Amino acid sequence: MLDANLKSQLSTYLEKLQQPIELVSSLDDGEKSSELEALLQDIASLSDKVTYERRDDDARRPSFAIARAGTDVDVRFAGIPMGHEFTSLVLALLQVGGHPPKIDTAVQDQIRDLEGTFRFETYMSLSCQSCPDTIQALNAMSAINPNITHVAIDGALFQEEVEAREVMAVPTVFLNGELFGNGRMEVEQILAKLDTGAAARSAEQIKAKAPFDVLVVGGGPAGAAAAIYAARKGIRTGIAAERFGGQVLDTMAIENFISMPYTEGPKLAVALEQHVREYEVDLMNLQRASKLVPAQEPGGLIEVQLESGASLKAKSVILSTGARWRQMGVPGEEQYRNRGVAYCPHCDGPLYKGKRVAVIGGGNSGVEAAIDLAGIVQHVTLVEFDAKLRADEVLQRKLRSLKNVDIITSGQTTEVLGDGKKVNGLVVKDRNSGESRTIELEGVFVQIGLLPNTEWLKGTVELSPRGEIVIDERGATSVPGVLAAGDATTVPYKQIVVAMGAGSTAALGAFDHLIRMPAALAEAA
Repeated sequence: MLDANLKSQLSTYLEKLQQPIELVSSLDDGEKSSELEALLQDIASLSDKVTYERRDDDARRPSFAIARAGTDVDVRFAGIPMGHEFTSLVLALLQVGGHPPKIDTAVQDQIRDLEGTFRFETYMSLSCQSCPDTIQALNAMSAINPNITHVAIDGALFQEEVEAREVMAVPTVFLNGELFGNGRMEVEQILAKLDTGAAARSAEQIKAKAPFDVLVVGGGPAGAAAAIYAARKGIRTGIAAERFGGQVLDTMAIENFISMPYTEGPKLAVALEQHVREYEVDLMNLQRASKLVPAQEPGGLIEVQLESGASLKAKSVILSTGARWRQMGVPGEEQYRNRGVAYCPHCDGPLYKGKRVAVIGGGNSGVEAAIDLAGIVQHVTLVEFDAKLRADEVLQRKLRSLKNVDIITSGQTTEVLGDGKKVNGLVVKDRNSGESRTIELEGVFVQIGLLPNTEWLKGTVELSPRGEIVIDERGATSVPGVLAAGDATTVPYKQIVVAMGAGSTAALGAFDHLIRMPAALAEAA
């Protein structure tokens, strides 16, 4: 199952095991069970601290548990954790085997102190780049606290469960049989939902922080670059981010990042965080900004208020809040979000195997999504508002060569239809004739561009008609001491490498602002 290269890498990792672990499988006569057994046998052959046994004591087949010998600690997978989930498998082996997870000590204590029984089930797909964070977080928690159990379930292999539980997006997490949440979740987010006092305690800690020289709002490529450049100047730097990594976390393949022929969004996000943490940067994750209060006098402090009720103050602020998927804004879209309306074809596509779907948008993202989905689903209808597709010609040729794809141009989506539980149709209006028709389908993938996360700034800094923060060549905004960078700004090209350069520019601009403040010079001396 594992090639020689993977065996060599995994063997090195397994040297870190501190306690013996048992791999216990439940299999049937299918091909996937044979593949899983071969994988588990390969793993067991690489370390004398790992044993394998087939017990068939779990109704889900193929599935297996990674158990710490002689204890109640285990982590479970229903399916074969390869693809994006191979890292989740490796980490689960190490953590169940006693290797400490990379989680702050205080957070680990919080996990151990949770009282009650927590039985988590996560439905994922192997092509989902958002799933590993959630799965790895819950696996780590179950390795720390034996009252927490977790099983990661490959939705593509357990379609009957997916249908019965109406799972229409991944990752979808159930706790003790009830829906717990959809989408990417990290340990802190999960804890905040389990420990209702966690958010209040975090807010109190934030309130007590001293003012920063530079406060970066947003943790994507622009924010990370800004923080690194600011911290290298030896000034007090902080980052307040709703989720560190930003839109990069939702990006599949990255093939134009200079010096790196290929990487994936989540991997780049991890590298960004590791780089930031090499400096004395106060990284405050899961913090959403709600209001910007400019300095009341020249040289005064700027305040950033957070939705948690806390606020932060700084001598300069860099806004790098990025962008999010643009919504259609039609009836039914919000009602059926994660119940047939999706925004990530890589993540959710496998759940629609053999079904009919639509892709909204004829740019590169929309056409790429339609091409990817055509290899999974029964039929794809691509709907483009304009009179022609806007994607690169090479992508259009590929799309038109696919027999299970229909293309509608001059089509305006006016409504998403459903039966109250999930999507069953789409209403599209012909912009030329004015006639409408209903397309019967089970899924709608929206790929119509990005919307800047700047609503909270209206009335404070100058915004363009599209809602982007207006900046000059130094990254400065209309408010003294407030700079901005990345996809939330008027920068013409929304690219990772451009955002990083803009973040660096904004940090240098912030430093230039600081050194021209007499008070800042006196304190830095």
